[in-house]
Amino acid sequence: MSMTRRSILRGIAAAPFVGAAGAVLAPSVAHAATIDPAQFALTSRTGNSYGEFADLNAGLAAKLTKVDATAVLADTNRKATRLTSAPGTSQAFEAGFTWDSGDQTVDYWIPQGVTTSADAYGNGVYPDGGSNKAVLVSWYFETDPDGNGTDNYPLDKGLRLTFVNYNSASAPTYRHVLLVEPVTTATGEFSFNPIHKHAGGILWYGNLLYVVDTYKGLRVFDLNTLFQVDTTQADSCGLVDGTYYGYGYSYVLPQSGAYDNTGKYLRYSAIGLDRASTPDSLVVSEYSEDGVVDYSGTSWTGTGAPTTTPKVVRWNLDYTDRALSSGTPSEAVTVAQKKIQGIVSRNSKHYLSVSNGPSGAGALRTFTSGASTASTVCSLAIGCEDLSYHTSGASGWSFAESVIWNLSEYAGKRYVYAVHADGS
Repeated sequence: MSMTRRSILRGIAAAPFVGAAGAVLAPSVAHAATIDPAQFALTSRTGNSYGEFADLNAGLAAKLTKVDATAVLADTNRKATRLTSAPGTSQAFEAGFTWDSGDQTVDYWIPQGVTTSADAYGNGVYPDGGSNKAVLVSWYFETDPDGNGTDNYPLDKGLRLTFVNYNSASAPTYRHVLLVEPVTTATGEFSFNPIHKHAGGILWYGNLLYVVDTYKGLRVFDLNTLFQVDTTQADSCGLVDGTYYGYGYSYVLPQSGAYDNTGKYLRYSAIGLDRASTPDSLVVSEYSEDGVVDYSGTSWTGTGAPTTTPKVVRWNLDYTDRALSSGTPSEAVTVAQKKIQGIVSRNSKHYLSVSNGPSGAGALRTFTSGASTASTVCSLAIGCEDLSYHTSGASGWSFAESVIWNLSEYAGKRYVYAVHADGS
């Protein structure tokens, strides 16, 4: 969920327990309306205050060993456990896994986003012409996991991305990679910094990874450009005394591009791919605690607040370079639904993951652009987050029917799983 990290946890702690999912996921009728999409413009950005991303990453490549996502998937170092069900999803469950004991219970790393190689390429495998079945998951670092206002872990390590090798569904393996932004030091040497964001949603499209930046837009990472770094200092990041570190991780993935919001404010909470549209497109959804999007504060990039009803906004994609076809969206709709955590679409049909606090099951809900009602497809796990659609037509990695991937965030209750898209 894309609020400030502490407000998320404090809000959860303060929320009353509601046992029946329908009581908190109401209204059962979620009103939707089509609005002008042009008001939510994005503008491509190819660099930061330190220089062009391409030049900064080329400088790092001259100092470090460069690898790609295929190499990372072949170099996993942790074991996941196959799931045969996930709590709250028994009717619709298809497949999934859970983390090793350390990642299942760690309180300062919190999983948020999910995407798969069925997003990356239409046949479901990676790279193009390859054979890897893979799942990617984003996590953010929480310095104050109990939400009491005291930083139990004052060194904020930013964001990490998990590469899950799912070639064996019975024994998945994985590795964490640190997401970083390339920079230069005060003396002009190439380095990188951690990224202190929420990473509530991610989308894998070809060689590119899109990561939502809540108040600003989208960050882009090239999965053909990762770097190996020294692992001996768990609390160091970037160039330190002549050596490059990534908080103890073996690989870092540097940012390669961005799309900044230059239209009305939009809360970039979650992101999903639509391969059913022509052309392919990505959709972004907004989180709200109570059905009214909060645009207060000074963190926003854009020209001012639009309607505060939660929105789903679509941008067309160019499959030749995997970039946005245009910064102007092709569709925008409102939907009167609170606690939206994830979004995927199939043309005018939109699927939402809707959360219900730390004790109640979430729900997969669906509505049609411009329609007046949304309906519940099936239950999801407690703490449901991002979504990723996986069509049965993904021949390289197929299920008997189309599924939607989801993941859950709470320590001790962390599952990554797929449910049948029709809820059956």
